[in-house]
Amino acid sequence: MAVRTTVAGPAFATRDWAMLFGAAVMWGGSFLFMDIGLDHFAPPLIAFGRIAFGAATLAVLPAAREPVPRSDWGPIAVVGLTWMAGPFLLLAIAQQWIDTGLAGMINATTPLFTALLGALLVRALPSRFQTAGLVLGFLGVVAISLPSVDGGSNLLGVLLVLSAALLYGFAFNLAAPLQRRHGSLPVTWRAMLVAAVALLPAAVVGAMHSSFGASSLLAVVALGVLGTGFAFVWFSTLITRVGPSRAAVAIYIVPVVAVGLGAVFLDERVHVAALFGTALVLAGAYMTSRPT
Repeated sequence: MAVRTTVAGPAFATRDWAMLFGAAVMWGGSFLFMDIGLDHFAPPLIAFGRIAFGAATLAVLPAAREPVPRSDWGPIAVVGLTWMAGPFLLLAIAQQWIDTGLAGMINATTPLFTALLGALLVRALPSRFQTAGLVLGFLGVVAISLPSVDGGSNLLGVLLVLSAALLYGFAFNLAAPLQRRHGSLPVTWRAMLVAAVALLPAAVVGAMHSSFGASSLLAVVALGVLGTGFAFVWFSTLITRVGPSRAAVAIYIVPVVAVGLGAVFLDERVHVAALFGTALVLAGAYMTSRPT
């Protein structure tokens, strides 16, 4: 079997670094916002509200409304389901049982899944260096999860976040060529619309099992406008400029932000083994994102 040679992309420009850190900080804060939203709202309502406010944010940008050929509507719909509808719902459900910091640490596996699925989709074997990174990263997942899992509910929460990360990895690879052809904003906005429609029935049912709380509403608005609107614009642009695996480096910073905010605002404690596992995950993610 022939192995495809990977060519390194251009160095990150200052603009790229700014978008990377901006998206990472907002996504790290998203775990805190989801936790606050769960005080009054059911998980499907949080996921739908996040996407709806994010789509409304992009709708004010003329570039997002640029036309896209009908032939690519199907793949864009798949992006909406795998990048937004599925993961956002899974994360909101998971945080009923696990801390924000733990969710953020497990979410750091996204670059691993992005690299692995990218290799599978193009039928190119990862290099030995990248393979070692995958193994190292998944050993880190074990180290993160085991000290925190003291019951079935916690284990289910861990598995749900891992499932969300797997969907992210697929979506990042699928979105990249679409965004290169049509631009990041038109693809991302249409994907959000599909995701919102897909989650609307579940959101209606969730609303019947929710109460009103101003704090939860403000958290969902911030989750949508910042974590799903601005952050997705920046990250989608990064995917187009530097590729999905390198853009996924933004995920490296997310657990640091999530753990810090959880400790400061929610008085969450993190096991030392989980911090060590996060270091393994980030090291593995870095190795898998390298071209060789």
